[in-house]
Amino acid sequence: MNALSRPVPPPAPFWRRVAVPAGLFAAVGGAFGYVGVVDPGEPGHYPVCPLYRLTGLYCPGCGGLRSAHAFVHGDLLAALRDNAPAVAGYLGFAVLWTVWVVRAARGRPLRIDLGPGPLWAAGVLLLVFTVVRNLPFGGWLHP
Repeated sequence: MNALSRPVPPPAPFWRRVAVPAGLFAAVGGAFGYVGVVDPGEPGHYPVCPLYRLTGLYCPGCGGLRSAHAFVHGDLLAALRDNAPAVAGYLGFAVLWTVWVVRAARGRPLRIDLGPGPLWAAGVLLLVFTVVRNLPFGGWLHP
């Protein structure tokens, strides 16, 4: 028997193909559920951002927990006000996860080949967001 005539193994069962995306969904859902129940706006539940505590500057993640809390409660405007890039991240994750599940259910691997361009663009956007939210005229971006 040569290498070209090997039998193709049967596909893995459905539950096995979607186990990892389902596990990730459970972990993310649990985290969002916790943030939805325990309000980050009340002091004492979550640690303060170390960058903010040491320098008084807002990092790109500052307001992310409050944004997630508002998002879980369906207040999209408050979520965007607290941290708009985080909301974009939530929605991007939802799209990527959905594509992953569909491909896994069909027995096909998830392949993401963005290249450096989109990653650099995302990095530059986060950098600009961070700088602008810390300038005097960027007060509307404060969480």
